[in-house]
Amino acid sequence: IGTDSQGIVHEVEDDMLVSFTLATLPDVSVHAFHVETEELPDLDGSPNAWVDLIGVSPASEPQFVVFVDPMSEGINDFLAGLDYAYPRLPKVGGLASSGFGSTKNGLFCGDRFHRSGAVGIALSGNIVLDTIVAQGCRPVGPPYWVTESERNVILGLRTDGETEQAEQPPLEMLRDMVSELDEADQELAKDALFVGIAQNSFKQILEPGDFLVRNLLGFDPRQGALAIGDRVRAGQRIQFHLRDAAASAEDLEVLMQRYRKDVTDNPKPVGALMFACMGRGKGLYNQPNFDSGVFADYVDVPLAGFFCNGEIGPVESSTFLHGYTSVFGIIRSKQPTES
Repeated sequence: IGTDSQGIVHEVEDDMLVSFTLATLPDVSVHAFHVETEELPDLDGSPNAWVDLIGVSPASEPQFVVFVDPMSEGINDFLAGLDYAYPRLPKVGGLASSGFGSTKNGLFCGDRFHRSGAVGIALSGNIVLDTIVAQGCRPVGPPYWVTESERNVILGLRTDGETEQAEQPPLEMLRDMVSELDEADQELAKDALFVGIAQNSFKQILEPGDFLVRNLLGFDPRQGALAIGDRVRAGQRIQFHLRDAAASAEDLEVLMQRYRKDVTDNPKPVGALMFACMGRGKGLYNQPNFDSGVFADYVDVPLAGFFCNGEIGPVESSTFLHGYTSVFGIIRSKQPTES
């Protein structure tokens, strides 16, 4: 993904391309690092071990861009460790997608070449990295409270507003919800049904961007339980989601409208990075340059990035590894420019 000399962004698929991004960042410190994700500090220990590993002080409020080899272990622990040592600071990036199997991907850090782990840069000083995570789904049905769970298995649900646990098991509640959808959505639910986990326990009205969207892995008809692609705990809220081209386009449009409304133009963005899933692009929209085109309608800056094997970006204050997602990191300075 890159911007040509005419300022037009191109998403190149099924072909080879090298995309270079050159930036002038006054009063910004750039610290590059490489981490072997199979040799990480203990998440129950001191965050200082993670600070020593990365090599930059949390006091400098670094903003992170990271690239990871998808065949390496410990990716989720690596992201959790970054959040542990550098809480509430933005982190974006993606998993390499060029190779199949081990030792097929290459990661560069300074003048070193690596076959595994993660590389990244920590940007400190006069810089803000705004993030947009478009997960490409739309919610359907009501929100539910999880009343009982075990790791990634939901054993009990009740609808939002109920004072007592529902008598129906989660699978029955899912079937009832799907039965109330229109015919097109019922058909879509057969192959593109997901679960969104709300990340804010206190927000009353949930909106796009409030959910961490995960796969619905399966169900147990004997218990009526649902298995999803992440841990879930009692007391969390979930809502089922559908994904298709229309939902993905609408999700990105809503998030871009919210960004333009909420973020001041002073200081203005100067550039952006985009990390898109290989499951998006022409295969999803049946046309090229869709996500980057929507972005360019709202933010007129050079854009660069690549199609990923997994995308890294925050939901609320935590960083996650996503799928079927487009993550944007929008760069601007902290200090407003003088008029």
